Amino acid sequence: MESFEEGPFTKGEIVLVTLNTPREKFWGAVLDISPSGFAMRGIDLNSFDDFARLINAGENATPASVFFPMHRVERIELDARNGDIPSLGERFENRTGRDFSSLSGFAAAAGSGTSASTRKGE
Repeated sequence: MESFEEGPFTKGEIVLVTLNTPREKFWGAVLDISPSGFAMRGIDLNSFDDFARLINAGENATPASVFFPMHRVERIELDARNGDIPSLGERFENRTGRDFSSLSGFAAAAGSGTSASTRKGE
């Protein structure tokens, strides 16, 4: 578990996860990575716009805590800006006025992860 704490995919980091069989993409924050699988708090990427609309409307919407067995995980990438293309986290904040990590229930599920909440800093 030491390499997990020192690597780029630490608890609280915002990531995009690509899964296989069936092919799906999820966006959210890392809860845990182990040889058995990947736990995160997030949403299906297909629901991104709808989720942002719910948050804007003041609905009590929270991301789901999910676990994916490692055999389904095809790729995990950090949600980061690419040149002029904003990250999904930046797009979410621009649409809702809220940082993803500020959503109800997120801090308790993410534990002590701080990198997602300190990334805003602007």
